[in-house]
Amino acid sequence: MNYPAIAKIGNPVLQAPAQLVTNVLEPNLQKLIDSLIATAIAHRGVGIAAPQISLPYRLLVVASHPSERYPHAPKMAPKVMINPRLIAHGQTQVKDWEGCLSVPNTRGLVSRYQEITVEYATREGEVKQEILTGFIARIFQHELDHLNGILFIERIADKKDLYTEAEYQQIISSRTI
Repeated sequence: MNYPAIAKIGNPVLQAPAQLVTNVLEPNLQKLIDSLIATAIAHRGVGIAAPQISLPYRLLVVASHPSERYPHAPKMAPKVMINPRLIAHGQTQVKDWEGCLSVPNTRGLVSRYQEITVEYATREGEVKQEILTGFIARIFQHELDHLNGILFIERIADKKDLYTEAEYQQIISSRTI
């Protein structure tokens, strides 16, 4: 199967706010959702947003699973979120590792809220509110940033918290020994 190309840093679609989805049940949107899920799986991503495949829509997928990139990630079925919003957050922020399919070979320590309340439409058009915590909350915040034209590297407060993928792999492998 051919998957859409991942938009890379520098692509204008990653720098602009995405458009609201107006018709959730539109057949082309449903095809886009399937393509987004398949692309995330093919690239072993734990999440993906429509702008990452050069489509400026407020649509993201959270698809956590353990991998060499995130060995301790929880496993879950891909969750589609259309027109997602962060509606509340706890006080606690945690600095942890992030990477991005659109920013290859780069890792960084990013501070994110540990607990958030979100609202979104499902692919069937049902509006849901949900509390997300830990790594799942981190994925959501990272992907929501994509919908607002923000890359994770813009969230890194101290440039000493920016690493190459090789440096990151060396750090996490030394922690598991």
